[in-house]
Amino acid sequence: MTRIQEYFLFTLQKLCVRLNLFNISLKINGFSIKKAKTVLESIQKKNDSELSANIEAKKQDIVAYHLTHNPFYKTFAKGANPKDWNSIPVMTKRYLQQPLIHRLSDGFTAKNVYINKTSGSSGDPFIFAKDKFCHALTWAGFIDRYSWFHLDFNTSKQARFYGIPLNKMAYYKERLKDFLSNRYRCSVFDLSDTQLEKNLNKFKTTKFEYINGYTSSIVQFAKYLQRNNIVLNTICPTLKACIVTSEMLFEEDKILLETQFGIPVINEYGAAELGLIAFQNTKNEWIVNTEDLYVEILDDNNHILPYGEEGRVVITSLYNKAHPFIRYDLGDIGKLSKASTLGKPILESLVGRTNDIVQLPSGKKAAGLTFYYVTKTVIEDDGNVKEFIIEQLKLDMFKISYASNHELSEEKIIHIKNAITKYLESNLTVLFERKASLERSARGKLKQFRSFM
Repeated sequence: MTRIQEYFLFTLQKLCVRLNLFNISLKINGFSIKKAKTVLESIQKKNDSELSANIEAKKQDIVAYHLTHNPFYKTFAKGANPKDWNSIPVMTKRYLQQPLIHRLSDGFTAKNVYINKTSGSSGDPFIFAKDKFCHALTWAGFIDRYSWFHLDFNTSKQARFYGIPLNKMAYYKERLKDFLSNRYRCSVFDLSDTQLEKNLNKFKTTKFEYINGYTSSIVQFAKYLQRNNIVLNTICPTLKACIVTSEMLFEEDKILLETQFGIPVINEYGAAELGLIAFQNTKNEWIVNTEDLYVEILDDNNHILPYGEEGRVVITSLYNKAHPFIRYDLGDIGKLSKASTLGKPILESLVGRTNDIVQLPSGKKAAGLTFYYVTKTVIEDDGNVKEFIIEQLKLDMFKISYASNHELSEEKIIHIKNAITKYLESNLTVLFERKASLERSARGKLKQFRSFM
């Protein structure tokens, strides 16, 4: 690209920013962001009792709507009473793995809804729909939360650590969206020092305001900075925040990111089919979205658990009339803080996915990320191992695949095995395999634990 071409693109992008192109693009596509912002603000102005009444009314309204207007839901939720929440069945992803046309409400077609596909990280991907106002409200929520850290979707330049489709049509579509959305996409498929150096050079010449993307890839960039004794905001002083999403953020990694970036690190929790579920505020609290979602923590018998107890994350989309997501089991395990209130529920922890549970020979169960975390405390302490994943091959057999500068020493392997025995149980077989790089999903995510049991 010539300098004249670069200058033209730069000038065009600046013009797009001044025109608030993000908001304009939503409006052009039928997503009334202005109306959504007005509705969001009206909800946020309610006191606790008003909010409680609003949530109860919206719960009943969305159930009644789908029982009346959605043949799929009418069949699924036989016997459901909108005024008796305990009568509402819990919906899992497997119920939704059928053609979308069979799940749309009356009056909605593929031409007048927003359509997307879930990531498939749970192993149960499916296509879903949202009506256009519901989708606009989702964006209004994101815009509101980002403003907590003085970030603007229209004007704040983003360094984006996300995957990208590799087929030509989808690839160039994403690149165009990046250009129009004022963001630069860093590779998550190539995390070599050569590529990470290219990322660093981009920060030297670009006024980025925030970093956004997959936790594991951003952590690798931070480790590169650590190895080279670089603090990112000393070379890119416009940086305000780093937002990590889609993968687990461990406390040690958060400390590393804050140290090497020199900016606040924000934990975001969301799902494509639901939008924003929780977002960390400036007080380091993970605030649950109560404006357009209703979030429950349920036990194995679908009973609501009190604050402070761990269970399945089950969510109701209060505004999606095109497609029912009512008492929808997302497949995650988490708990709400005891300090939560109806008006301010706080997500204390997100342990992992329900299909990431370690079954041990003794009958003991543990979250897969617990196994990962125990190993992590040992395996990364000398900086040799860049990243690793754990797979359960048999009830008593696990494999640790890792990318590193050199093979793990026998002493280190013994140390890891001892840690696993101490925190889990004895007589487990642990295999080790060094790889040049670790396999990521088509979207560039790194699945840290996987069980084949």
